[in-house]
Amino acid sequence: MSTQLRAVIVGAGPNGLTAAARLAKRGWAVEVYERAGEVGGAAVSQVIEGEYVSDRGAACHPFGVASPAFSHLGLEEYGLEWLRARYEMAHPLDAEDAGGEAALLAGSLPETAAGLGRDAKAWARLHRPVVDHIDAHVANVLAPLTRWPAHPTLLARFGVVGVLPASTLAGSVFRSEKAKALFAGSATHAITSPTTPLTGAFGLLFGALGMTRGWPVAVGGTGAVTAALRRCATSHGAIVRCDSEVTDLRELPDADAVILNLTPRQVLRMGGVELPIMQRARFKRWRYGPAVHKVDFVLHEPVPWRDPRVGQAATVHVGGGVADIAAAEREVARGILPQRPFVMVCQQFAADSSRGLVLWTYAHVPHGYAERYPGEVRERIQGQLERFAPGFGDVVTRVHETSPAGLEAWNPNVVGGDIAGGAMNGLQTLLRLPHRLRRGLYLASASTVPGAGVHGMPGWWASQAAIRDFE
Repeated sequence: MSTQLRAVIVGAGPNGLTAAARLAKRGWAVEVYERAGEVGGAAVSQVIEGEYVSDRGAACHPFGVASPAFSHLGLEEYGLEWLRARYEMAHPLDAEDAGGEAALLAGSLPETAAGLGRDAKAWARLHRPVVDHIDAHVANVLAPLTRWPAHPTLLARFGVVGVLPASTLAGSVFRSEKAKALFAGSATHAITSPTTPLTGAFGLLFGALGMTRGWPVAVGGTGAVTAALRRCATSHGAIVRCDSEVTDLRELPDADAVILNLTPRQVLRMGGVELPIMQRARFKRWRYGPAVHKVDFVLHEPVPWRDPRVGQAATVHVGGGVADIAAAEREVARGILPQRPFVMVCQQFAADSSRGLVLWTYAHVPHGYAERYPGEVRERIQGQLERFAPGFGDVVTRVHETSPAGLEAWNPNVVGGDIAGGAMNGLQTLLRLPHRLRRGLYLASASTVPGAGVHGMPGWWASQAAIRDFE
């Protein structure tokens, strides 16, 4: 008679819960320990002022609905519902760049291309190979480099252009600032300059996802994703324990596999962790990247965008043209708060009216940035919004801010305000940390492949490593 395999998982974010659900479905006995009073990690929602739903952390999910892990687990069966806005993403521009007209990422390649005028054909040529094989490209990109790719020929072709900086690729293919900015803005999701090598891959894939699977929002907030993951895991027998911080692995019950949904800093601080010498050294060298400063604006009217179509997009990239974005990201990398920072904006109410008029925003700021005076970053975020939505301040009722230090205090995985689990430049972009630290110990955080985002893939690959070791 076979003995039931046991897994203990530390951290109930999307990755920890994905690992829990997958192993529980396979018949493992699974226990999840979460330090917070609720599951979700950095993917939770909150009700503010008694009526508005805001995402405390992650809000934009280009990989969410396309995630192979979420598809396998069938999260829609556990209550998850996605909604798409009229446009997946908008990128407003100054009058001198495009006559004040925004660039728009629509839900299809033909519609997006048609809105780009003289760059319509070039946009279609660049994206068609990815759009036509989107699921294959997602499978390639979300898998560890150590695995033979599921679709090697497609990966090779993708890599030829994806290795370029987004600004270089866009500048060589497109003539209009509208098309260049639309492409580079997507690449800046990597929280690094679009002049950085490999950002072309981000621009290509994020755009293709928007034009196929979409960038939808979860009905009721991002917390609905992790709530569905929890229901999936517990329906197969997993036990989830909140308010249960783990500081020493020796305190945990015996298990065949321990899976940590933690960044290297938290792993090194954990008692009872036995890492190989080379692995420990690599963890100590791990670099954390730029931070975000988050501001929620409670509105009494929708944002008065100069181009009204921007109000129909769930995600908005506010930063101006490519040169503006690159200049801002260079300053962030140098430890300087830009006068005009790149601002990620989510107006989920464009797709899900139940959330109320809360404008979710964050600005890219230097790692661990501490304001010189209260409201410094909020003023610059608001200035960027006023740049493309004159009179924005007049529709704001109240604001709720969270600094990089506040984000880390809320979730220690957000080291210094870095929401990516480690810098996304240089070799760290490709060579994320391994999922298998040793037999019986595994890593499932954004510091591993394929990186940050609400898609559960680090948890999927960590659980896969455990399955290979013990089944």
